[in-house]
Amino acid sequence: APCRWGSQFNVPPSALFVARPVGVCSMMKLPVQASAEGLDAAFVGVPLDTGTSNRPGARFGPRQIRAESAMVRRYNGSTGAAPFDSLQVADIGDVDVNLYNLPDSCRLIRESYQKIVASGCVPLTLGGDHTITYPILQAVAEKHGPVGLVHVDAHTDTGDRALGEKIYHGTPFRRCVEEGLLDCSRVVQIGIRGSSYDPDPYEYCRDQGFRVVPAEECWRRSLLPLMGEVRKQMGDQPVYISFDIDALDPAYAPGTGTPEIAGLTPAQALEIIRGCKGLNIVGCDLVEVAPMYDVSGNTALLGANLLFEMLCVLPRVTTM
Repeated sequence: APCRWGSQFNVPPSALFVARPVGVCSMMKLPVQASAEGLDAAFVGVPLDTGTSNRPGARFGPRQIRAESAMVRRYNGSTGAAPFDSLQVADIGDVDVNLYNLPDSCRLIRESYQKIVASGCVPLTLGGDHTITYPILQAVAEKHGPVGLVHVDAHTDTGDRALGEKIYHGTPFRRCVEEGLLDCSRVVQIGIRGSSYDPDPYEYCRDQGFRVVPAEECWRRSLLPLMGEVRKQMGDQPVYISFDIDALDPAYAPGTGTPEIAGLTPAQALEIIRGCKGLNIVGCDLVEVAPMYDVSGNTALLGANLLFEMLCVLPRVTTM
């Protein structure tokens, strides 16, 4: 039944009454529906990795994140958030991408998300490589105008082109800047690190007005003060959260295509997402989970929990 425990909202079933391996493999075992109509928030899969530059496999990320999400429960005991007591949430399945044509996939994603955001639903996306954020933001900005961006990643993803191509997972945010999809004065990139082909890899970002927070500035410290500054920077205008799982150190999240050493911890990831509480969040994504590089399933489990945390900080979510 879509509604459980007498709630008017969709509620994840309790493992006290329904065995975790039982049922359709949906996000948090929520009901699956064909569209976003009638929903306040929806989990959406985009199983695309045609834009990957190193190890492929993120096309299987949505499937594995859903499988591991069976461990995620109804309430956030740490923050008190009760999203299923205040929002109607469901899993609306996957965008039917074209694995053989990346520009066409971007079109399919954009058109799918135009329908989602037009319905008033906030999309929470299971990626897929980071290319997908570009067409998603095309759809989001069409409704909300240029948005602020909390971008958590090992890489800035602001390259211009590779092998002659302008669309791949290293270029989405440059394409977004060029099309006016971002409010560049309200963009922060956290966890950036790794070697570079350029002597000043952050020059483009600084020139656009982005705030870049390298991983070194995050080592051995709480990110609560940083997120206080981010909230002031973002104000009350629309904000999008884009979280690449490779922002985390590969000791915690090895299941990704372009791992970089010395990254964030899971606790810092929670501080970042929970620090977005109170912002006018209009969409979120969790990208670059490639399950075959982590046989333990921990990377996908981290992804599932981070998506739950994103749900918990959406506007109108009540607390216990």
